[in-house]
Amino acid sequence: MQLIEQVKSILGETLALGQRVSMLNENTRLLGNFPEFDSLAVINVISVLEERFGIVFDDDEINAEMFESVGALSTRVSRKLVQ
Repeated sequence: MQLIEQVKSILGETLALGQRVSMLNENTRLLGNFPEFDSLAVINVISVLEERFGIVFDDDEINAEMFESVGALSTRVSRKLVQ
């Protein structure tokens, strides 16, 4: 499974998007686009990403740009995986 598909799956599970997960693509905006995506959801998504991929995001790496879109989030995860 491609990384972006894994990230979409994690977002779907964490935000309980149900069938709406099928509408997610690389350009789908996250912040402000889903009422479920609040500050608590950000923390949950980060926790699941870290657990599933065996990575750690430092506090200073977590910002609005990271959650601008599904593609932006996938890119951040990808960069962490190659470090």
